Amino acid sequence: MTQPAMFLAHGSPTLAIEDNNYTQFLKQLIQQLPRRPRAVVVFSAHFDSPVQAVSNDDVHETMHDFYGFPEEMYGIDYPAPGDRELSKQIGDLFADNNLPYEMSSGRGLDHGVWVFLRTLFPKADVPVVELSVDSRRSPAEQYAIGKMLTQLRQENVLVIGSGGLVHNLRLLDSGASSPADWAVEFDEWIGQQLQDWNLRMLFDYERRAPHVRKAVPVYANEHFAPLLYAMGAADDERRAVKLFQDYQYGSISLNCWVFGGTVSK
Repeated sequence: MTQPAMFLAHGSPTLAIEDNNYTQFLKQLIQQLPRRPRAVVVFSAHFDSPVQAVSNDDVHETMHDFYGFPEEMYGIDYPAPGDRELSKQIGDLFADNNLPYEMSSGRGLDHGVWVFLRTLFPKADVPVVELSVDSRRSPAEQYAIGKMLTQLRQENVLVIGSGGLVHNLRLLDSGASSPADWAVEFDEWIGQQLQDWNLRMLFDYERRAPHVRKAVPVYANEHFAPLLYAMGAADDERRAVKLFQDYQYGSISLNCWVFGGTVSK
């Protein structure tokens, strides 16, 4: 059975120590997949590089790439194994499609990866390969890179894009009791294009989506990019299902979209 591709919002780093509706959802998410994946490949918003990077470690270190958070956050260790064979396979797929890439060793997993993997796989016993995104590429190019990895899903590899569809730290409202209207409108517009698999509109989202500069500010568009990489990995099926939606601080969108494959809702 083919694994889906997936977009997961990673929210605030404190997601790693929180108990809320989203973390409860994540704890059950693996049970909704057709089977336990043999490995996970993650395009992370926090690994933005003009050259496609592929992690290539036996065991990943844990990056604490944030500041000003509770002290316990800096003591968290998530020593997930890598998979050098899978890393090589991914590199070969990129090379076959004329995409320059480089192997990346010793960097570790950034919080855009381990924060939610720690909830999905608390024993850190599933191999992980982290991939960079390039926020300067066009949406069509980002989608095309994800498409290069389509066959991995048939080999029981879960492909995930980790970011945030609405991610503007300058508009956070810690006292908000409900999400901002503009954030909901943007999410709903994106959701409609995903369900329709309307690539023409999605690739032009920066001109067409409502409230786009509030939702995806220029300084943070790397958080939107993983959606397109993950979506491309399911180009063979072109089916999108939303499994979860919530908000933090009035506008940080916490959502899970799955593309292709088989999931139970």
